Amino acid sequence: MSADDNAFAVVADGWFDGERRHEEPATFLVRDGRIEDVAAGDRSADLASRGLSLQRGGFLMPGLVDAHVHLFLDGGSTDAKQRAEHLKQPLEQLIDAARASARQSRDCGVTLVRDAGDRHGINNRIRGEARDPRAGFPRVRSSGLGVKRAKRYGAFMATDVTDADSIRDSVTALAQDNDEIKLILTGIIDFAAGAVTDEPQFTLEETRLIVDTAQAAGRSTLAHCSGEKGLAIAARAGVGSVEHGFFMNRETLAVMRDRQVAWTPTFCPVHFQWAHPEAVGWSPQTVGNLRRILDDHARHLQLAHEMGVTLLLGTDAGSMGVRHGHAVFEEMDRFVEAGLSLETALRAATSAARRHFGLASPVLDKGAEFDALLLEASPFDDMANLQRSLAVWVAHPGRDWNCAQHQFEHQ
Repeated sequence: MSADDNAFAVVADGWFDGERRHEEPATFLVRDGRIEDVAAGDRSADLASRGLSLQRGGFLMPGLVDAHVHLFLDGGSTDAKQRAEHLKQPLEQLIDAARASARQSRDCGVTLVRDAGDRHGINNRIRGEARDPRAGFPRVRSSGLGVKRAKRYGAFMATDVTDADSIRDSVTALAQDNDEIKLILTGIIDFAAGAVTDEPQFTLEETRLIVDTAQAAGRSTLAHCSGEKGLAIAARAGVGSVEHGFFMNRETLAVMRDRQVAWTPTFCPVHFQWAHPEAVGWSPQTVGNLRRILDDHARHLQLAHEMGVTLLLGTDAGSMGVRHGHAVFEEMDRFVEAGLSLETALRAATSAARRHFGLASPVLDKGAEFDALLLEASPFDDMANLQRSLAVWVAHPGRDWNCAQHQFEHQ
């Protein structure tokens, strides 16, 4: 084999394929953005003699996936006035903010994000721009504009629907542009009360109609949902995934398992408000509520894993204090704190999401797209190694050269 600009090799001391850890060294031969071969051991001398470029590192794994973000929102800002002013900016400035969020995610080793909604269509636009490797973005999966009830929560990411005909017409139209259909099933948590205090926006029958209409158009669904009433509806209706899912219970988890409904728990926004109550001005009582909510969420995450519910790692990046890219590591900490193994957390942040999204290459294996992250050392030795990237490769399917590499230098 002669030297080839579209081929290179990666040698790692250990690796994670998306499902399980491999402690032995391996050599990956990549051609035209796909893994041509995976060989045990260090084959660098042989490959170098044939003129292939070589990248060496301590640990190779699939690129990270953040299954719930809002790219046009700036999670780094914690000032309420600044956040409100951000939303009033002209469209082009919001698009620039989304581009910055995407690049920041990529720089953290995130190679795929699911943008969970904005009313401007920015997520669909960034999805299109992300197909060009020169943009320096991760791949973007977009839920575009979602559906909600009038005068209820979710105006920044959803359009209003009324009766059954409105639901059918809106969902069918949205499915032409969106990768998934998002429904705003409940409002937000009343942290002062420590509960979801409003009623679900849709009945079980209406939610089933949304799911069925989306499926007829070839689309899955994701539901913004917390609180026992809303969660019971989401699970029984068979939505594709429950987003947030605070105040979960065993009965709903059993239905989710049986209906193959995935769960994206998004600890990050609530954890930030518990850890930094001064940013919101919470009272000690509310801080106590936040802690109880987080502890209950962790218990049910562990239970969900034990019961076999599909878990996706998503951060709700763009929410107050939840920074794009960086929050993935914080969310992973919450998974591990809840009692899940690092291998389980990494699975939720790599192969589980890719498989849920129907991607052809959910794991690193021969023939798969090379969508990967090379680290200085194994995260199984120190989780902080997840933040010590040497290189990240973002797959761009359908292009003549469909694997864009980004390298990092550490002081």
